[in-house]
Amino acid sequence: MNFDYSEKVQAYQQKLNDFMNEYIYPNEKVYQDQLNEQESRWSEVPAVLEELKAKAKTQGLWNLFLPDDTYGAGLTNLEYAPLCEIMGRSLLAPEVFNCNAPDTGNMEVLARYGSDEQKERWLKPLLDGRIRSCFSMTEPDVASSDATNIEASIEKDGDEYVINGRKWWSSGAGDPRCEIAIFMGKTDPEAEKYEQQSMILVPLNSPGVTIKRMLPVFGYDHAPHGHGEIDFENVRVPASNIIWGEGKGFAIAQGRLGPGRIHHCMRLIGSAERALEELCKRVQDRVAFKKRLADQGVVQEWIADSRIELEQARLLTLKAAYMMDTVGNKKAKTEIAMIKVVAPSMALRVIDRAIQAHGAAGVSNDFTLAAQWANSRTLRLADGPDEVHRRQLARLELSKHKEG
Repeated sequence: MNFDYSEKVQAYQQKLNDFMNEYIYPNEKVYQDQLNEQESRWSEVPAVLEELKAKAKTQGLWNLFLPDDTYGAGLTNLEYAPLCEIMGRSLLAPEVFNCNAPDTGNMEVLARYGSDEQKERWLKPLLDGRIRSCFSMTEPDVASSDATNIEASIEKDGDEYVINGRKWWSSGAGDPRCEIAIFMGKTDPEAEKYEQQSMILVPLNSPGVTIKRMLPVFGYDHAPHGHGEIDFENVRVPASNIIWGEGKGFAIAQGRLGPGRIHHCMRLIGSAERALEELCKRVQDRVAFKKRLADQGVVQEWIADSRIELEQARLLTLKAAYMMDTVGNKKAKTEIAMIKVVAPSMALRVIDRAIQAHGAAGVSNDFTLAAQWANSRTLRLADGPDEVHRRQLARLELSKHKEG
């Protein structure tokens, strides 16, 4: 495995870092100020965001996540990893480059499994950044870490499907630009366990779709993006909105979540790297008990441990990306599961140390640390909780040592 960055990747890194320094970091506060000054946090998008997206597009820093050069930059997972890491340094950045979840996963689903009609109607405007989307899989009344528990229904009625169910944590549903949901439900509860579920495209303006509320994360509402609880009551959509075919929902979910999981991990490494930088700067400027914090042994241990843990997580993420590129997502499932456990916990530890070094300022909104910590903590749950990935890893490991 060779993890050296090619000249192409290094050029992208330079462009991204320059863009981050010139446009992203200086506008993080501008974005929040504009959001807070709006009459409603949910009815419009801060103007600076669209301005930054236009700049990124003109500089060719757009849709870098898609390995298919028909739609994206044609980068492999290994090539995209260091670029996604840079974006992860700011919660504002991923959308600026049209590399933000859940749109990235939804675009990959449509690019890989969508019909020509679906690509024309929904994929193209998503690729252009003109609309946004949400992914409606998780349900409040069942343990959705096991996707076979899903109870929502998708029933065929002539040339339409009728959809019923309640979903929550549909990230992006609050955005006024969000026009489409990919909805997962059961088309045949009597089918084989992993062929009961299907995915279907549901326009959010369809009769019977009701956003009940937006769910905050540790007090952050994440407006105007947000995380919606949505009722789907006798919603009718054309039969042509089914993705790939009936019974393919579980297979699509597995194909979607592999890249989604590794993208989260790449971004988490960037958020932890920035936190470590801020920690190092802070402790050299602060004096307690007539001694710089940087000269305190415990603080030096924080810094050393953070660097060790960051490098371990980065190397494991690069290995997973390499495996996905060379043997495919299915055979790389062990590495993907490992990084999904490792990266969020690593980021939480590093960010927590940075918060501690900042004292009371660390838990305020004057720095990005508190928001990044909250985001990292959610990722021990999103796309499968740690326990599910550990269970899978244990089973894979045990299978190597079965007698006979």
